[in-house]
Amino acid sequence: MKILLVQESDWLERNPHQQHHLMDRMAMKGHEIKVIDYPIDWAKDGSKNLLYHSKIYNNVSKVDERANIQVIRPGFVRIPVLSYVSLAFSHRKEIKKQIEDFQPDLILCLGIMNAAIASEYAKKNNIPFVYYLIDLIYNLIPERILQPFGKIAIQKVIANSDLIITINQKLKELAIELGSTEENTLVIDAGINFDEFDPDLDDTSLRHEYGISGNDIVLFFMGWIYTFSGMRELAIELGKNKELYPNTKIVIVGDGDDYEPIVKIREQYDLKDQLILTGKQPYTRIPEFLSLADFCLLPAYKDEKIMRDIVPIKLYEYLAMQKVVIATDLPGIAKEFGQNNGIVYVDEAKEVLTTVHNILDNNEYEKIAIAGRKYVESNDWTKITDDFENTLSDLVENYHK
Repeated sequence: MKILLVQESDWLERNPHQQHHLMDRMAMKGHEIKVIDYPIDWAKDGSKNLLYHSKIYNNVSKVDERANIQVIRPGFVRIPVLSYVSLAFSHRKEIKKQIEDFQPDLILCLGIMNAAIASEYAKKNNIPFVYYLIDLIYNLIPERILQPFGKIAIQKVIANSDLIITINQKLKELAIELGSTEENTLVIDAGINFDEFDPDLDDTSLRHEYGISGNDIVLFFMGWIYTFSGMRELAIELGKNKELYPNTKIVIVGDGDDYEPIVKIREQYDLKDQLILTGKQPYTRIPEFLSLADFCLLPAYKDEKIMRDIVPIKLYEYLAMQKVVIATDLPGIAKEFGQNNGIVYVDEAKEVLTTVHNILDNNEYEKIAIAGRKYVESNDWTKITDDFENTLSDLVENYHK
């Protein structure tokens, strides 16, 4: 099967999400994958050029180096807002070209504007079109004034879709609110590679590298550090109370908007031994870093629209490693995991430290961690990928009947 995937985010630089896991594994199963993407963080790359020239990347993989995916990056004008206008032209041209040259059996989209374009071309060329809803993407548009237009565009995409696939029940409800139907909307959960995410991994080498002793309590966060991630607030809380928590260490694996502010907090409160920033790490090393953790964190702002309805894939990986997860009580997460399934909820990041020590003082850690591991045991990537492959194959096979 030939799959053309279209998205408005950076396939190469962003941390692996659901689509990266699935496409790498689909490529390993013999399917031919081409991706049209957009370097969403172009404004931060330091370039003075007015134009971003189109690029093609071959032999791309994100989670399995044996995968062989081609990523096509159309050019655009490097001016805020105007970048979207130019992107509409360049992506339209590239989508049309790929339909003619690549002749995909199916088009899979995750974007907004380019998804609307792709859905039109799919309908015009009688190609099955699937919209893959992994978050409420119009809330991610940096220019808030454009978000209502993004919502309208997504409603149009959904109306043109032959199938909508989401990754949790909350997003399925939202897809239906945006115009999908119960029959046309499917949930395929996030997956885990249990061979790699093994609770018994040896963390001795990393503990030695980062100066973490066997008596230390390690709080772990990985991924893009958004300004609303809560990690800045947690770092300040530890800084103000470090005498109360001398054996508590925060390990952050990743980079992002709040990386530099957290570096400054570490300096301000002299937390060089308690606040460990590793920077971005290869995905293949994530299980090793997770083996360091006692508690894994997602203390994002409760009132942040972007976070309300998503269920980050890393939560499944945290739980698979048999770690207790502390997260803010966000609607999507609470609906997906409920109570007593490995996640302990807080209202804000400032509550994390006291929550950690309450769990330890009450000897509840093992019970919570085991419950979390048990909850995600059925989320094996092999099964998830098979379900995804069968769903797409059935759509293609039945589309022209």
